[in-house]
Amino acid sequence: MRSSYLYVPLLLVATAGAALAADLEPTPVEPIAPTQDWRFQATFYGWASGVSGDVGVRGLQPQHIDVTPWDALQHLKGALMASFGAEYGDWLFLTDVMWVKIGDDEQVGRNGAALDFVQKQLTASALVGYRLPINVPNLSLSATAGFRYQRLTAELDLDAADPAFSFDEEGTKHWIDPTIGLALHYDINDRWFINAIGDVGGFDVGSKFTSQGFATLGYNWTKTISTAIGYRVIYTDYEKDGFVFDTTQQGIFTSLGVHF
Repeated sequence: MRSSYLYVPLLLVATAGAALAADLEPTPVEPIAPTQDWRFQATFYGWASGVSGDVGVRGLQPQHIDVTPWDALQHLKGALMASFGAEYGDWLFLTDVMWVKIGDDEQVGRNGAALDFVQKQLTASALVGYRLPINVPNLSLSATAGFRYQRLTAELDLDAADPAFSFDEEGTKHWIDPTIGLALHYDINDRWFINAIGDVGGFDVGSKFTSQGFATLGYNWTKTISTAIGYRVIYTDYEKDGFVFDTTQQGIFTSLGVHF
């Protein structure tokens, strides 16, 4: 979202008498403050994210995983990704929700037992920002504080020929991380723009450490519609009660924004 400012030129007063010109002073004019109207943006996006790192459950030795964005898309069972932002004067408010469900099934063992695996991940975040006094044309840089909530649910269902060997297990872990960071918006011109967000958090409140990096190049098609493409990375180092989730999620990001 772009900020607009109004400027008032200085009014100079002169008389016809050249002898009095040296005694004249500019008439003071009060500057017009930036408009304080609310501005909103709803964004619908897709994130083709891969994941790599170490994952461990129930105290077992963590295993290294390396899932490419293409692998994740092949096993995608559902996804919902959206954000909502608002600006009022120097204040910035932003919320983001991402829900993803992936799964796979295969035949295992000599008797062809059916193994079904499903994982659901919910990542929700919110932040409040305040614009820093940086005198750079078309640039808005805000200091932010907020939180990131993550919830992981894994379901494992084995349907064996012998019911004694069948099982249906489900496990869930969730935590909240406080975050601090920066949010940037830069208008290259009246059509092209850059958005970027960076944060760090965790601090052993939820995870040991978490961080996020996000940058997009966007284009305003109209005053109300924009699209953008970029890259997003989220790193999380969480370990508690035998559960280890030390991973990096990253991939290409595309979005459709509605401004009002």
